[in-house]
Amino acid sequence: MNRIVISNILLFCVLSMSHKTYSQDEYPVMEGQYLGQKPPGMMAEPFAPGIISRQGWELEGVFAPGMKEFYFTTKGGKYKQPTVIGFRQQNNVWKKYIEFMRRGEIVFAPSGTRMHMAEGYRERMGDGWTERKSLGPMFDRDDWGIMRLSASAKGTYVFDDYKSNDVIRISTLKDGKRQAPTLMGPIINTGKWTAHPFIAPDESYLIWDSEREGGYGDSDLYISFRQKDSSWGPAINMGDNVNSDKWDAYASVTPDGKYILFNRGMDDDNNNVDIYWVNANIIENLRPKL
Repeated sequence: MNRIVISNILLFCVLSMSHKTYSQDEYPVMEGQYLGQKPPGMMAEPFAPGIISRQGWELEGVFAPGMKEFYFTTKGGKYKQPTVIGFRQQNNVWKKYIEFMRRGEIVFAPSGTRMHMAEGYRERMGDGWTERKSLGPMFDRDDWGIMRLSASAKGTYVFDDYKSNDVIRISTLKDGKRQAPTLMGPIINTGKWTAHPFIAPDESYLIWDSEREGGYGDSDLYISFRQKDSSWGPAINMGDNVNSDKWDAYASVTPDGKYILFNRGMDDDNNNVDIYWVNANIIENLRPKL
């Protein structure tokens, strides 16, 4: 199953949204942490079923650092193009406060001041965000196809490139200067549809998705842990508590470190994609014991 390249695939959603304003009629009242959802255990389950994860296309769910904002991408109904919907928690109630055209998959810098969007980004400005800016010619290249770029607290960038046979690249900072991106090794760049990396804020692990021999049938989520010599350890399939025989992809860890959010295709054609989540203790269970 090909991984989703959102800008190139036309998908239809049976869900119809009739409201044209940021009316809360689109969503029920949600109070408390995690949009009022009961946290999952060690088996992945849908995130906010019937509210966020509905029939149709909802994916790329991320919380901003501070856990007071939540964003996801949708398409279908009134949204003819992939659109990011943003919620903000105010007085313990989550309210939709923004929507904008999707241009790159959102990943937040650990500081919370930058919203990465592929080769572009927005910066926190007061109570909102600036317009999208470019990371510059080192990343904004016609021969690269960046879908997702993830940043560590040290400023390391890890990103995918679907125009170069689905590979993942890494770019570090040295003496405050951005280093040219290089290909990650075969531990990461093996298999098909290798994409959507997430690097831990402390760079202790990297999660990505790929279709590999020995997997569960479609793209699975894999994790690699940083070794004492700074190399990356073996690629570890995250197991059937996370992965399925469907398309499992685009993982991120909530900024509080407690949960993993990811996408799952609910049918063979990925016309219905939901957001799932699972307890992040799975990461520690997979970490090799010294």
